[in-house]
Amino acid sequence: MSDDTNPAGNSAEPEATGRQRLIAAVWPPRVTRAQLTVAVLLFVLGLGLAIQVRSTSEGGLLRGARQEDLVRILDELDDRSVRLEHEKQRLEGQRRELENSSDQAESARKQTRQKERELGVLAGTVAAKGPGIQITIRDTTGAVEADMLLDTIQELRAAGAEAIEVNEVRVVASTYFTDSGDSVRIDGHKVSGPYVFDVIGEPKDMEPALNIPGGVVQTLEKEQARVEVTRRKNITVDALRSAKRPDYARSSK
Repeated sequence: MSDDTNPAGNSAEPEATGRQRLIAAVWPPRVTRAQLTVAVLLFVLGLGLAIQVRSTSEGGLLRGARQEDLVRILDELDDRSVRLEHEKQRLEGQRRELENSSDQAESARKQTRQKERELGVLAGTVAAKGPGIQITIRDTTGAVEADMLLDTIQELRAAGAEAIEVNEVRVVASTYFTDSGDSVRIDGHKVSGPYVFDVIGEPKDMEPALNIPGGVVQTLEKEQARVEVTRRKNITVDALRSAKRPDYARSSK
């Protein structure tokens, strides 16, 4: 038997070639964290350089432009600035107009509310307070009649009374007085003495008007009635009337 025969169970592996060792070293690729960081930094650096080059190229366009082109570009920029300034002024003008319109509308609303309150006082639909006088008529003999109380109201109105209340009954333009036995009715409401008038107005005008010779106070005193007129800094008239819609009269506007 030949001596070159390998012993049983001993098989020698074939030795790897140089090409195989090279492939095994580079594949599959093994990327470390340091390599990845360097790659990202290189990418960012390249992007920045690209942007810089582009900006330089655009600036170079202006540097290389002719004088006529530069003058035209400046004129266009000036025209655009002028248009923008005009637009700004137009918008500011509109804003001022809106503000003025809003102020005028608010002023009109305030005037309307004020006028509504004033008309409400005259119509007796809202309470009122202010300086005035208080008149107390004590009928000791039962001689005071409705027409005497009405004369008192008329005299007060002529002297500038703005709001009147008699025994918690509000007196308005349509108020009427009637006799009812030993008492008086005001707009259908029965009242009896003493008759207390709460009147808002200028005291120095109303009090002398009542005390003139032959006036209201003198007439009542002839009927044995006692009349007291007191000036007050604050009179409250809070008896209210419901607003009544006229049956026939309508606004002509």
